[in-house]
This record gives sequence, C-alpha cells and structure tokens, in this order.
Amino acid sequence: MHYSRLALLFAALAQTTLAQVPADISVPSSVVARKSVEIARTELEPELDGVLDDEIWRIATVISDMHQFQPVDQGEPTERTEFYLAYTERFLYIGARMFDSDPSGISARQLVQGQGMQFDDAFEFILDTFNNGRTGYQFQVNPNGIRREGVYENPNNLNNDWTGIWQVESRIDDQGWTAEVAVPFNTLNFDPTTEEWGFTIARTIARKREELAWSSFNRNINPTTTGLITGIRNIRQGVGLDVIPSITVAGTEDHIKGTTDQRVDPSLNVFYKITPNLTGAVTFNTDFSATEVDNRQVNLSRFSLFFPEKRDFFLQDVDIFSFGGRGGGGGGFGNNQNGIPFYSRRIGLSSAGQPVDIDAGVKLTGRVGQFSVGALAVQQGESANLDAQNVFVGRAAANVLGESSVGVIFTSGNPTGVLDNNLVGTDFRYQNTRFSETHTLRGDAYYQQTDTEGRNGDAKAYGVSANMDTQNNGFGGSAGYNYFGEDYNPALGFANRVGIDSFNIGGSGRYFLKDHPFIRTLNSFMRYEYNRDLETQQLQSENLFWRPLNINTHVGDQVGFGAGRNREGLEKDFEISPGIIIPAGKYSFTDINAELNLSNQRDFSPGMQLNKGDFYNGKRDRARVYLDWRPDEHLFLSFSYDFQKIELPAGNFAVRLVSANANYAFNSKWSWVNLVQYDNNSSTVGLNSRLRWNPQAGEDLYVVINYNFDSEGVFSHLSSEKTEIALKYTKTFRY
Repeated sequence: MHYSRLALLFAALAQTTLAQVPADISVPSSVVARKSVEIARTELEPELDGVLDDEIWRIATVISDMHQFQPVDQGEPTERTEFYLAYTERFLYIGARMFDSDPSGISARQLVQGQGMQFDDAFEFILDTFNNGRTGYQFQVNPNGIRREGVYENPNNLNNDWTGIWQVESRIDDQGWTAEVAVPFNTLNFDPTTEEWGFTIARTIARKREELAWSSFNRNINPTTTGLITGIRNIRQGVGLDVIPSITVAGTEDHIKGTTDQRVDPSLNVFYKITPNLTGAVTFNTDFSATEVDNRQVNLSRFSLFFPEKRDFFLQDVDIFSFGGRGGGGGGFGNNQNGIPFYSRRIGLSSAGQPVDIDAGVKLTGRVGQFSVGALAVQQGESANLDAQNVFVGRAAANVLGESSVGVIFTSGNPTGVLDNNLVGTDFRYQNTRFSETHTLRGDAYYQQTDTEGRNGDAKAYGVSANMDTQNNGFGGSAGYNYFGEDYNPALGFANRVGIDSFNIGGSGRYFLKDHPFIRTLNSFMRYEYNRDLETQQLQSENLFWRPLNINTHVGDQVGFGAGRNREGLEKDFEISPGIIIPAGKYSFTDINAELNLSNQRDFSPGMQLNKGDFYNGKRDRARVYLDWRPDEHLFLSFSYDFQKIELPAGNFAVRLVSANANYAFNSKWSWVNLVQYDNNSSTVGLNSRLRWNPQAGEDLYVVINYNFDSEGVFSHLSSEKTEIALKYTKTFRY
C-alpha cells in the first residue's frame, strides 16, 4: 500500500474518532491559582562562563521562594537559592545561585555528558511549552556543567534517552555554586499563541538528600505540578532548520570465517519546524553505530523480553506516539510490556536482533491546536531472506478534560516478516493530579485490532486500568484488566503473550518518620497478577509479590524483605535450558527474598539481593551483587553478578550474568565509556568501548570498538569471534 493511501486512511480514522472531542486544553481548575512570575525580555546576552556578573542577570526575573518537597513536604529549605530568568528573541536564559553553608560538601562526581547525576548536587527545570499539564521537557545541570535532558511521554514517564541542544557552564565558589544556562527556542516545540508556559525549577542538595522546588504538589514535580512563567511573546526559531550530516568509517573482522570488511557510510538527518509546534524530519542512510548497546537480560520465562529504544531519530518527539498509558512502558510484572501497538525497535532490526539498513525515513510530529499528531514512514533495506520493507505509523490525540486525552493510532507494515499487517487502535488516558490533597488518580482504556494476512481469528486487544497513588503518608492502589486475542499481532508493536486475558491489582503504603535520626520512610508494596488462557479458560500464570517492609534511611540506604508465590500452567513441555525439560502441567512455588543497597551518595556503594525457594518442580537459589565505586568525578567502576542455581528433576543448571563498567572522564568534553558483559546462555563476552569528544551540544566524535569473544566459562578460555571498529563524526548545523 502506498504511503499516500495510508495517510488518507489514517486521516479519515482520526477525523472520525476525534471530530467531536471538546476543545479543552486548559489545566485543571484547582491548578489555576498556581505560582506565576512574568519573565523579563531583553536584548542582552550573557557570556556563558558560570559567573553571574553579566548585565542580563541584574534585570532578570528572580525566583527565590523555594520550599522543600523532600524530606519535608512544603518545608523550609536549609540553604538559600536564587534563580534568574530572562529571554531574548531566540533564547531562554537561566542563571542559578545555589548558596551553601559548606561548599566543601558539594557533590560533583559526574563528568560524562548525558549521564545520571542522582548522586550529585544539581538543579533541574521543567518546561511545559504548551501549558497543558501533560507533556514537557526536563533539563538538569550539576556543578561540573554536565547536561542531562529528557522528554515527558506523559506526566509520569520521563524518557532520558531524548537529547536536545542547549548550553550550560557551572562552577563552585566560596558561597556555593553557580550556573548559566541557554536554551535555544529552536530546541523546543511550543505554542506561539500562548504567552504562558508551565514552569518549575528544583534543586538537589545531595549530602542531605534534600530536594527543593518552586512549584510542587504531593512531594512531586512534573508537568502537572508546574507554576507559570508569563509574558513570552515574539520568540523565534530562526528558519527552524537543523541539518545533521554524519560520516562513519568502520572495519569489521569475522575471526571465525577469517573475513574482513570496510565501509564508509555518509548519512543525513534533517529536521524542519514547519511551525513552532510542528516538526518534519527526514533521514537518509541512517547510521546507529554510536548507539549504546543493550544491557543483557536473564530470561527464564516462556515469553520474549523487552528492550528500550536508544536511537536518536526514533526518540525525537517520542511522547507523541505513546499509547494507552504504555508509551514504551506498560503494566505487569518485571519485563512485561505486552500490547504496545508501536515499538520503534521493530524498525531497523531483524527478528534475530541484527541491524538492518534504513534507506530513508520521513517523520511529522507536533501539536496543532488541541491535537498531538505524529506520522512516520520508513523504507527498510533488504535483510536475510527478506526483501526491502516499507512501514508506516500514524498517531493523533486530543486533549480533553483537565489533564486527559483521547486518541487513535494506525500502523501498516511488517519489518521482520513477509505477511501484510495493519493495526488500528483508540485510547483514552485520564489523569487528575489534584484528586485529593494527597492522591493522584490515573486511568486508561484502549482498544486495538490487527489485520494480518492469513490470520482470521480473534485479533483484538483491549484493556482498562486505574491507579491512585500518593507520595505522602498513606496508601495507594491499582487495578487493571487486559485482553489479547490469539491472532492479535502488532507487527510494528510488541506482544509477547497473546491468547490470554489478564487481571492485576496492587497496593502500597508509605510512612515518613518525623525527626528520626536515621530512618526517613517505611514502605510496603504488594502486587498480584493472574493470566488465563482464552481457549481453555485455564491458568497460564499467576504471580503474587509482597514486600511487607522496606526501610529507607536519610542518606539513601535501603533494606527490604519480601516473599513471592507463583503458579504456572504449562500446556506443553517447556525447555528451560538446553536439554532440560519441565513437563506440561500445573506448578505452584514460593520464595523469599531480602535486599540491601547502600546509598550512591557514598564513594563505594555495594548492594545485594538474595532469593531462595521453590521453582516449578524443583529449587532455585539466586544471588545478585552490585558494586559501584566513584572516588571522584573522573573515574567510575561498577560490577554486577547475577547467579542462579536451579535444581530440577530433569537436571541441574546455573545461570550467570556478569556486567562491568569502567568509565573515565578526562573533562566535560572527553569521556571513555566501557561496558563488558557475559552470560553463560550465549557463552559470549561482549566489549563495547566508546571514546567520545563532545566540544558542544550538537557536535560529537565517537571511536567505537565492539569485540565479541567465545568463552568456555566466566571470562575463561576466550577466543575472538568478531571485531568492529568505527569512527563517527556528526555535527548539527542550525538555520
């Protein structure tokens, strides 16, 4: 089917479903009386050096009325903070002065751009540029001038794999630390008709585990809890054109076959803002050689595992394509993300997980009035036993009520198979962050229908869920139901369990201790899930997990105890390990667990989790050990070892998963990140080494080495299997 016909079909579907949706894009009435400041407009620009001595900061709007939201909700800060806000025609500028009574206690150990800084002093700000309380951007800064950013796929799901271009410089002095930030407006999508943006800003004082905010609710900050910055008018994105060429030079060697190969791959991404809130993108000969490798996972279930998307082209405006509260997430235990209609990792990867060329792709994403819209068309190259494929996904959603939305989705194409496949779906997502003084109420409902060549059975999927939670003292709960027909087949999505219906319920409790010298919170958690085979109406699986007590200290140490009960209904024999068969039948087994994790506020922060109990018709012991060492801002070493000893009547076996990181940051522009992984299922050791030069946001040089070894044991008797060395340079040109 041609893309033009797909676009017409999707447009008709969207118009039919959304035409009668009321145009209500305001935030809830209970949020209207929120904090508000008018931001200063100027023609002045600061010199970004981390020193607040520029003239612009003297005329900037000042925010100093901060409050705690951790550990004391709405409590008085222990340190004074001042933020300075101003904007020009092209930039939003933020200056920050974090006063500190003990500057020697400031934590600044992250020196790798884009990495987490949960163990550092930091400040962050949230921009809800459509002032709709649903989506937005988060920007985070530490005293080393390290940037980290993310996009809210929904108010409760922040995707930190998104990257944007902005600049920051920070420094520590005898009063605390300071920072200067410049965010270009052409990094953002926004509504040019509104002069009000949702905004909040927060500060973390790491050694105290104290968090401050300008605007928060229920110990939380996200797009639903923002205040307002007003007076934003006549801002520009320039031409709105980003041209991002890159060149990759790579060589590979297959040590087993004795073959070598060299390649030179130019590629091009172009982003054009058709309007300030609508972006078109095209990609040619897309190259993902510098993308982070996946973390290996242990799978002892009958169902495939979920791996998150990490490729920049697909992460741009990723929030537009989230569906039914899923957005790459979803409900259920552990790795269960069942029923996602669009899962971008289906594109550019074979069914075996090997890269497939993307010859070209076109994407349109953004917001038009009350609607969020997205469309993606990709031409995928040939792969083993599969011709080139064309795929398409379209998504539209309308804002309704105060914080909710209703939408549709359509997909066409089958990137890993030869059978034609289409999907259509509709969803409703409800949220009320001010349901009560302490609770947020969320819910979603969705329906999907797939059409796969040669399949004529039950191809629908639908579900409904509700969740009421609190970050304060009290209790929360959740419940949900999902149905997946036996022929439900989202070829551009993710479904690892079909022909079932599923029910889940959960509950949690939290209590903040007042003035206790060591303990901050006591927590409890329970979740139950039941999955039933639709054809036989018999149990497929049942899982109950209860953690009666989890203790969290003021410095971030955690200790917890729990127990689990599982039932499995195997309709056929299950080969859990090569040559080891669990016979068909019904099984019931329980285990107990204990967990201890020391805070990453410490230079050395180990942790461990122990499980012991039954497993199907046998026994299982499991130990997971984590060791992190971060002596300063330059060096980070980590090690994890997951060991399972399983004894079954059919035989005994062990599962080993080992992972080690060795990262060194020379400064904020040069970093060397190394990851080594081993699992005894594949009996391979994989090394991913990435040397990165990032002189400024939007410019990168990578040297990437991937080296795979066959291994007879844990890093023993290694023999080379395959090597790849790639040099990639990319730079963004903005107009």
